[in-house]
Amino acid sequence: MTRLLAPWITQPASRAVTDAFEKSGHQIFFVGGCVRNTLMERAVSDIDLATDATPEEMIALGQQAGLRTVPTGIDHGTITFVVDKIPFEVTTFRTDVSTDGRRATVAFSKSLAEDARRRDFTMNALYVTPNGEIHDPVGGLEDLARRHVRFIEHPRRRITEDYLRILRFFRFHAWYGDPHEGLDPEGLAACAELAQGLDALSRERIGSEMRKLLAADDPAPSVASMDISGVLSHVLPGADPRVLTRLVHLEASTPPSWQRRAAALGGEDPCDRWRLSRADARMLTTLRALTGSPDGIAATAYRHGAQIARDTALVRAATFEQPLPEDLHAMIKMGAKAVFPVVAADLMPDLQGAELGSRLKDLETRWIASGFALSKEELLR
Repeated sequence: MTRLLAPWITQPASRAVTDAFEKSGHQIFFVGGCVRNTLMERAVSDIDLATDATPEEMIALGQQAGLRTVPTGIDHGTITFVVDKIPFEVTTFRTDVSTDGRRATVAFSKSLAEDARRRDFTMNALYVTPNGEIHDPVGGLEDLARRHVRFIEHPRRRITEDYLRILRFFRFHAWYGDPHEGLDPEGLAACAELAQGLDALSRERIGSEMRKLLAADDPAPSVASMDISGVLSHVLPGADPRVLTRLVHLEASTPPSWQRRAAALGGEDPCDRWRLSRADARMLTTLRALTGSPDGIAATAYRHGAQIARDTALVRAATFEQPLPEDLHAMIKMGAKAVFPVVAADLMPDLQGAELGSRLKDLETRWIASGFALSKEELLR
């Protein structure tokens, strides 16, 4: 039996939860991302568990052990245990009774194998006991070692249970797949066949998946496959994945930014299609507008800050197939530090109201065009 050694298994908060289940005679397993990421030597953010205990039994054993329980998804079998301010989502083994491509009606189960078969990808169906023993009911360890993202059993069946799994397939390949290998052929064919099912999903769910996908180190191969398979046209019509490929190459040591990459893709405005927050929509709209703006990078840094100026330079270079300016860093630094030397008081009381505002704007435009070189005296002369 393969054994996993991980600090989150033995930390006191985790032990408090797992001990409560074992003392009550119930099975309890760590499952999903925490197992997958540990085996891939990636950071672990959330700790999820699966059990044969029903939600009511979980609440009772939590009370008996003095642990705080929150019924976050009780209808679907999920109870969150909070220990030392750390949340642990624990979900009863389940099997699907019926699905409509967006949500499922589930029945609780006592079988780990049944619970595994209803999950999406083999690498997400790895279970670990509180003593570190790994249970692999669907062959996830082999796929994980190959960095091969594969649907469990029948791709078409898994997708029709929830069409969002189409986007998860491409997202997981971007994050966890072998970049030198193509996507699983059977899974890709099923995604192409069933792509129209994405049209029935909420914009929020699609937007969430696309943001996660574009935040991967290199999402370009996955997005290119989405385009070839016809999936991309359902989530962002008119997008050009070739620009994204060039952008990722130009980014080099620049940290990933899904907004920058979404701006580079072009196509229809994703702000509404992906139901973005106001802050995200404002950032993306600004980047898309600045890509075609005549303003120089120094002027952009002055008006919008260093980060947006850098993103704009990258998106412009990728869009128009141009190299980045050699003095990019110097231009951004100059613009970001520049301070317009004229204030309203310098023009008053001779100018007031709209005339004052117009004059200030005109002077600022002249000052920017001079490379921020004109002094107050030269501007007011």
